Amino acid sequence: MREAHDAIVMGAGHNGLTTACYLAKAGLKVLVVERNDYIGGATVSRELHPGWIYSNCSYVSSLMRPEIVRDLELAKHGLQVIPYDGGVTLTQDCDYFAYHNDHEALYREIARHSRKDAEAYHRYSMDLMRQCRFIKPLLLRAPPDPTSFKPRDLRELLFLGKKFHDLGEAQMYETIRFWTMSIADFLDEYFESDVIKAHLAGSGIIGTALGPCSPGSAYILLHHYMGEVDGNIGSWGFARGGMGSIAKSLALALQAHGGEIAMGAGVEKVLVKGGRAVGVALENGDAHFARTVVSNMDVKRTFLKCVAREDLPADFLEGVRRFKIRGSSGKLNIALDGLPDFPALPEGAPFRKGDTHFTDSIERMEKAYDDWKRGTWSRDPYVDMMIPTQIDPTMAPPGKHYMTVFVQYAPPELANGEPWDGPNRDAFGQTVIDQIADYSPNFKDLILHAEVRTPWDIENEIGLTEGNIFQGELTFDQLVFNRPVPGYAQYRSPVKGLYMCGSSTHPGGGVMAAPGANAAREILRDLGAKQTVREMAR
Repeated sequence: MREAHDAIVMGAGHNGLTTACYLAKAGLKVLVVERNDYIGGATVSRELHPGWIYSNCSYVSSLMRPEIVRDLELAKHGLQVIPYDGGVTLTQDCDYFAYHNDHEALYREIARHSRKDAEAYHRYSMDLMRQCRFIKPLLLRAPPDPTSFKPRDLRELLFLGKKFHDLGEAQMYETIRFWTMSIADFLDEYFESDVIKAHLAGSGIIGTALGPCSPGSAYILLHHYMGEVDGNIGSWGFARGGMGSIAKSLALALQAHGGEIAMGAGVEKVLVKGGRAVGVALENGDAHFARTVVSNMDVKRTFLKCVAREDLPADFLEGVRRFKIRGSSGKLNIALDGLPDFPALPEGAPFRKGDTHFTDSIERMEKAYDDWKRGTWSRDPYVDMMIPTQIDPTMAPPGKHYMTVFVQYAPPELANGEPWDGPNRDAFGQTVIDQIADYSPNFKDLILHAEVRTPWDIENEIGLTEGNIFQGELTFDQLVFNRPVPGYAQYRSPVKGLYMCGSSTHPGGGVMAAPGANAAREILRDLGAKQTVREMAR
């Protein structure tokens, strides 16, 4: 038995920590309970090989909302994001396409492959930015309930309607098309070069169980374009010291406001009395009590595993079961004895410090997805490979390097019924290593250690159902007021006092912390902390 708190947050992922920070900042007595002996969930840095720090789950930063960084003074608590310049896709004929942040350099590079595509890129970029301007103001707002006649919901519906109307008639039609079309079809309307389309399409499939030809994948591209680093829209960067620096800065902000974190404290059950959450029972036998309980876990893990069935309405449970959480990604983290050589790329080019890909056509990308549909990992996978130590030397010993490799596609369960751990995990990792080695002759000789992570590993280590990094597909039927369950998109659950703050809620996945901040605002609204709510809404 433990003393009561005002609020208990289940899970020390970045959204859980964000919610806890805002609640503690408002004066509440807050406890975060975490199953693992480290914080961060998927936003973590770990020394899994002596001297090397791995961002062994999430690996780049851009989506973290700058409003939250300012509100919680995360820079004061050590957060520093270092931007990198562009990236590159290597081709099978020993050429490459380099993506530059500098507009003129990018124009020249696109024109090297297609003059028509170079002329079309400005139109493509402007159309995407128009979509970003429409969606970004919605990220830090609770979705309206379209079936409600409450004044607040009506105001939010009017706000959403005005934003949509302001696009103009032609763009209103285009927006509806964009949100429902495939990334392949979208890119075909602008470009003709296979490698350019493949490079841009990668952001439309990362983390989702869709292929480039699947309807809805165009929105995934937009989701990845909404971030910024130091005010530069669409830029990406490395959190100095690894992605765990984000979680560490949030933890320090929480503790500065009197919040507590208990590690090795996995939740077995949410305690409910009289239809209201009153605390949590832990796997170690302890119990903690609070008038407010907040889950940073995904919606399936929260309500199918930690809340008794009799405490939930049948229609809500059915909605939770229908919510699509399908793992599609794997990850390799590799300690290197030096910097790999890629002979096709010019020495010293700044884009070598960004993301590197080896899939040079939409067709190859779609075939990789076909393997996932058959229940096996992609034999020719799409990878997002980076070497952060080229910019952040704190992650490896002097002269050594750390490589992170994000992989599409890997199913949560193999079709042959064999387990992921053991030989299949090793074979998956070898497939990825072999692909990189096709473009880098000295790569294999530099490998000192490799951590291979399948969806099975991701689920069992950090609790993401089926290893889905977004805690649920970001498809049109699971966005805004449908996320995660229609009628429950405002971070509340059918159980009074039990809230959701993870990426299963609006606006979805990625290290953006918006779900956590939005949930905190709704909790404080319910608790009557009106001044704090007004401050967060500004």
